[in-house]
Amino acid sequence: MSMEYVERKRLLFLGLPWTFTKYTIKEDLITVNTGLFSTRENDCYMYKVQDVELIISLWERIFGMGTIVCHTGDTTSPRLCIEHIKNAKAVKDFILEASEDARMKRRTMNTLSIDAGMDLDGNGIPDALED
Repeated sequence: MSMEYVERKRLLFLGLPWTFTKYTIKEDLITVNTGLFSTRENDCYMYKVQDVELIISLWERIFGMGTIVCHTGDTTSPRLCIEHIKNAKAVKDFILEASEDARMKRRTMNTLSIDAGMDLDGNGIPDALED
């Protein structure tokens, strides 16, 4: 069973969906469509989502909304914001689970290179570049 969540970015005031930004979140893909006359569509594969953050301002809390920030390995949108949506907590949890499942299916993993670009000998050249 495939799941899909479609939501429009809402105005912060009263939470009305009067904007021209639409978010589509599927098990394998996040799509952001923006614009009315000139449109832009941006996709991010779920396996590229590395971390997900939920931000709820006072006004968002009053009107039952939230903003999700996906930190990704995508070149076009390393910080993908899904702004002012309803059910933000449930969507964030879905993205976390779906991104982990997508990485497991593709057998990819996130790695962190702690010493990348470090200059341990103090000569001004990162040690990874010296041979």
